[in-house]
Amino acid sequence: MPRAPLFTALAATAFILAAASLTLGPAPLSLARVAAVLVGGGDPVARIIVLGLRLPRAILGLAVGAMLGTAGAALQGYLRNPLAEPSVLGASPAAALGAVIALYFGFAAATPLLLPVFAIAGAVAALVPLLWLAGSKESPLGLILAGVAVSALTGAGIALALNLAPNPFAVAEITTWLMGSLEDRSFADVAIALPCIATGLFLLLWDARALDALSLGEDGAATLGINLPAVQLRLLAGVAIGVGGAVAVAGAIGFVGLIVPHLVRPLTDRSPSAVLLPSALGGAALLVAADIGVRLIATDNELRLGVVTAFLGVPVFLYYLRHERRLWS
Repeated sequence: MPRAPLFTALAATAFILAAASLTLGPAPLSLARVAAVLVGGGDPVARIIVLGLRLPRAILGLAVGAMLGTAGAALQGYLRNPLAEPSVLGASPAAALGAVIALYFGFAAATPLLLPVFAIAGAVAALVPLLWLAGSKESPLGLILAGVAVSALTGAGIALALNLAPNPFAVAEITTWLMGSLEDRSFADVAIALPCIATGLFLLLWDARALDALSLGEDGAATLGINLPAVQLRLLAGVAIGVGGAVAVAGAIGFVGLIVPHLVRPLTDRSPSAVLLPSALGGAALLVAADIGVRLIATDNELRLGVVTAFLGVPVFLYYLRHERRLWS
């Protein structure tokens, strides 16, 4: 499929879903009432709902989804592994552990800016050994197993924090946050996340052509003049900063970076660079759609976004684990 129609279709889908997310919820609003608020008017009730609740939620859904989709596509292209994505490789769980540490010890209460700092540090700690293994010609299976080990270690750290939490309220706060959600987010959360996500996206899109060269192998890429250490550093920084910022405000939302690249890749020429931007747009659309779903599904308590994406992503993961035999060669 030509790039321009694909980009247009995905961008239009994301925009329509974002617009729909402003109208849907426990208190449905008409498009006319929403539009009146967005142009500076509207009745007081609609202004509170749209500006205080739904608009920040829609912006974060688009931004976080775009970041997770792009990170998954970039990692799959760099590692040449269709199962690579931030949560599978342990980056998202490690970022979550960093954020839990900030919450547990009160750093986030001192200043909210420390929450993404700790989340980014956790993602870096997870990705550095994995990228080192990739550079040492570790097999794709070895990388996946290393990611599983990192995820298990971070899970143990989070469980320890929950076990030693000083009161039930702290346990409830950490548990709710870990399940991933965009509920009750504000423009303060948008201000924290967007700079990190924008930086992460910029760094990952910077190396689009380098990812194409790496499809020839590291020796072939080096022959074409690719500075491999610089590419690895930018990839590490882009994923860590972007995913860290996303996890800091949305909690642990997994598998978006696994699902989206596989959905959009058949619509492209399958080169890593061709998948990056469609994955960003597709990730934005998918996460906003999932966020609409958690609001519309009738339950006593609103479903958590991370739970929904896990239910969507695990079958995809198992499918490729079963059918991509070349991974183990």
